[in-house]
Amino acid sequence: MTRGRLVVHAHFYQPTRIDPFTGELPPDPTAAPYRDWNERITAECYRPNAEHGALARASWDLGPTLSHYLADAAPDVLAKFADADRRGGGRDGGPAIAQAFHHSILPYSPLHDRRTEIRWGLRDFEVRFGRPAAAIWFPETAIDLATLRVAAEMGVRGTVLAPWQADAPHLEARAYRVDLGEGRHLAVAFYDGELSASVSFNAALTSNAEAFAHERIAPRLHAALPDGSPPTIVIASDGELYGHHQQFRDLFLRALVDPDPGMPDRGFDVVTLASLLEEPEGRPHPQIRIRERTSWSCHHGVLRWGADCPDVHDGRWKSPLRGALDRLAGAIDTVTEALAAELPGLEDVWAARDGYVDVVLGLVGVDDYAAACLGPRSPADHRRRLAAILEAQRWRLAMFASDGWFWDDPTRPETAQNLRAAARAVRIVDGLVGTRLEPRLVADLSTLRSPALGIDGAAIYRHAIAEVGQPPPAS
Repeated sequence: MTRGRLVVHAHFYQPTRIDPFTGELPPDPTAAPYRDWNERITAECYRPNAEHGALARASWDLGPTLSHYLADAAPDVLAKFADADRRGGGRDGGPAIAQAFHHSILPYSPLHDRRTEIRWGLRDFEVRFGRPAAAIWFPETAIDLATLRVAAEMGVRGTVLAPWQADAPHLEARAYRVDLGEGRHLAVAFYDGELSASVSFNAALTSNAEAFAHERIAPRLHAALPDGSPPTIVIASDGELYGHHQQFRDLFLRALVDPDPGMPDRGFDVVTLASLLEEPEGRPHPQIRIRERTSWSCHHGVLRWGADCPDVHDGRWKSPLRGALDRLAGAIDTVTEALAAELPGLEDVWAARDGYVDVVLGLVGVDDYAAACLGPRSPADHRRRLAAILEAQRWRLAMFASDGWFWDDPTRPETAQNLRAAARAVRIVDGLVGTRLEPRLVADLSTLRSPALGIDGAAIYRHAIAEVGQPPPAS
């Protein structure tokens, strides 16, 4: 029989922490002795993992908002990630997979946002790693069939999900195929819930990588599957576990995926996620159905990011926050389409938004991009107006980052960052066309309340923008 196989996947991600008004990353004293949390996590996790060489053997995704930070602040670390992908590449591709751009919960997003988030994530991957992505990590593994269809339409061939996202009573240790209709499908690897939880949360079991491999993994890979094919186990966890959340866990990862040559044979091989997802010629993966609107970190579907989820002590603030931002997004979209109709030469403003990622990544100047959309002879005022509305759209997308809803209280810095993104977007639009969307946003936010401090969302918003030196909203 062909040997069993192991995939170890690390989800590397940090939300954007830059000030949307200045583009600068403010210092954060809570990250002492480092300047800010990005710098601290880079020192504790991203740099050591990149330098150990394990990333050529593990599988991983690198969030675009994180790669953007590394490109500016630690380009040598980003270069080591890219080198690991090249060294770990084979017939089926390297160990890296893409990630949707802003880490928003895509089943909550309108369809045009899902397309932009996935397209931006695929473009970031191509720029960073010099090749198209075969697979993608959906933020919080939150999916539904519509999201999977969008990804498949863009050439994505696979993803990884939690075992409880499968609509099946039993899972074999293998990849599956999800039928998406119209001849499209997506390969899915469901990670092993028990082993992934052990790696993530049980320090006693993971103090010795060799013991973990021989005692916990190898017995599960001993027998072939009923059809004679080799079993494959996937372990998935947050990448920050390896050195940041758990000190020295980066050394465990290295020993698990790249054992010393002198160690006893484990009886299985470490492979990339891409090689697992690739279908052998003439042998498609068995079909499976997925549970709609599910995720890996909420056992109540996707409630954690939009409702009073039982996983949170008091999540009554989450629905009104999402409602306020959804309403703002709809208003900005209405302005966007009205403005686009006044710009001769602009064929499709949403296609222009999709391509604006090249401006965000610094590949093209904003005026040059606007000229490419409107034509080289377009008036300068038209180019400025298009550039402004696309920048508003950039921050309108960013205000839906999942971190803003994940925790127990809206006074946390993650929610403040989402609100600053909303402020940047709404102030661009109000300044551009004379609307008064910000007062309406503040009124909508006043309907939510912090369980911890008792203040309403309007006060939280004012405090969030005051922290970056912005004036209070007009009444």
